[in-house]
Amino acid sequence: MLNMITINQPYKNPLLSILAVLIAASIAVSCSHSQKQAQIISDAERIAYDHPDSALSILDIIEPSELSVDSLKAQYYLLKALIHDKQGHLQLSDSLIGYSSDYYKHKDLNRAIKSATLSALYNYWVNGDRNAIVQLDSLTNINNLPDSLTIFPLRKRAYWSTKLFDEKDNRPVIKRLISIDKDSASQHLYKYWLYIDYLFDGQTDSSLIILDELIGQAISSKLSEHQFKYEYEKMGALEESGHYAECLELADKFLEKAPGNSIKHYIYLWKSLALLNMDNRNEAIRELAKADSCAASTSENEKGYYNSFSYLLNTVLDYQNTGKLRLIRMAQINNRQKDYLFRTQSLQHEAEQSAFEIENRRLILKARNDRQTAILIIVVLAAIIISGSLLWYALHRKRKAVEALERNEVFQKLIDESNATATNAAQSESLRRAMLQQLGIIKMVAETPTEQNRDMLRKISSIDSDTQGALVNWESVYAIIDNLYSGFYTRLHTRHGDILTDKEEQIIVLISAGFSTKEISVITGQTTATIYVRKSSIRKKLGVPEKEDIVAFLRQEDND
Repeated sequence: MLNMITINQPYKNPLLSILAVLIAASIAVSCSHSQKQAQIISDAERIAYDHPDSALSILDIIEPSELSVDSLKAQYYLLKALIHDKQGHLQLSDSLIGYSSDYYKHKDLNRAIKSATLSALYNYWVNGDRNAIVQLDSLTNINNLPDSLTIFPLRKRAYWSTKLFDEKDNRPVIKRLISIDKDSASQHLYKYWLYIDYLFDGQTDSSLIILDELIGQAISSKLSEHQFKYEYEKMGALEESGHYAECLELADKFLEKAPGNSIKHYIYLWKSLALLNMDNRNEAIRELAKADSCAASTSENEKGYYNSFSYLLNTVLDYQNTGKLRLIRMAQINNRQKDYLFRTQSLQHEAEQSAFEIENRRLILKARNDRQTAILIIVVLAAIIISGSLLWYALHRKRKAVEALERNEVFQKLIDESNATATNAAQSESLRRAMLQQLGIIKMVAETPTEQNRDMLRKISSIDSDTQGALVNWESVYAIIDNLYSGFYTRLHTRHGDILTDKEEQIIVLISAGFSTKEISVITGQTTATIYVRKSSIRKKLGVPEKEDIVAFLRQEDND
């Protein structure tokens, strides 16, 4: 029977396997690191609104330069800017909020609106860019944007316009907020902004109506601090609207209810201004003296802020007394403000320089750590490559030894068959004996003169042979094939000799004689893997189907 062709599993290079494991491990470590970063950001986000300081401390665990996943970077920069905004203002470190805005633009509408809003506020806060208001307006006017998402940019727009005293353009924004955001605490805030808007627009009657409404809500809700704040604001609104008597009455009420409160100097100041506007100059001077006396015990910053109002009033009173206008007090105010501005700019410059120095030191340390890490990785990789090479060499030697053992087993089988003396041997067995005498097995064995092969040589030498250790005489083998199989080789060579190589013809001839793949590899001096490759080539050249026997196909071809 002819042996069917089987294909062994290809030999795997252990070095490639080790490198694959290393790459997989690196990916796993990277994924694990990203998962840890995602968990930290998630923990900070959960408490950001209620405990912004704690959330910021959690975020400080992450080194921003180590964020390699785009989604995590966008989430990190957005969350940090949101926390800073919650604390009062954005910082120079929030410059990358624009990255979040670009990332979320077409991915997450909620975060896209928040990051775009904060990006506009950053441009205003850091660069003084008033176009931020225009950017916020464009966000609040996006078509079909849900109210829940509109509130955030709308609130920021109203807040900053209130600080800039942008009255008329801001009023519709505040009223829109009041109509869509029903949160009670926010309603108080929006109405307070609306009061300021009306007050600085000169519409004092409207501002007083809103203040009375806020005071009534604070009383009904028992919010004493809010009540005090709104009533104090009302005192100034009454003064601005010309209701001087009511202003004085409310000021006395404050002094009576809270004689030890910390804003007595401002209450006396309002009384002095009201009395001055009522042409009661002497009383105005006495009330202003009380205000100056109370302010003397306050902090320097508070005293400077107070003086920015009291000096102006003193200047007016001096003019009424002397008929002369002196700017010395105003110069004091301006000098203080100028000095404060210079100190603020200096401190800001120092803070920026300090931040740059810290960032430079961090980058230097990071570069040093990266360099050490790179060296360590190179050393580890070199050790792995060397170990892998040694392992590959050992496995290669072992594979060669296994192949040699298999060849020896084939040798032994051939020798045993050749020594068999059955007189009624079949044609194939006779051929196998003849082939053994024609093959150059002696030379192949002699090329590796081990003790085992020397024993094999002694056994082979006992076989009658006229080859005397020469290589296979394939012409003689082909003649035997033609004799035993009715001209099989001649027909093969005639039909396909122009496309088949000598090696391929030899393999076909040995297959026809019943030799196994391992035996063919020994006889032809090739590896088993090479024999499989050549068989595949033969199939392609002759058009033999994958599962059909090559020799059977050729014999069928002869019959056709």
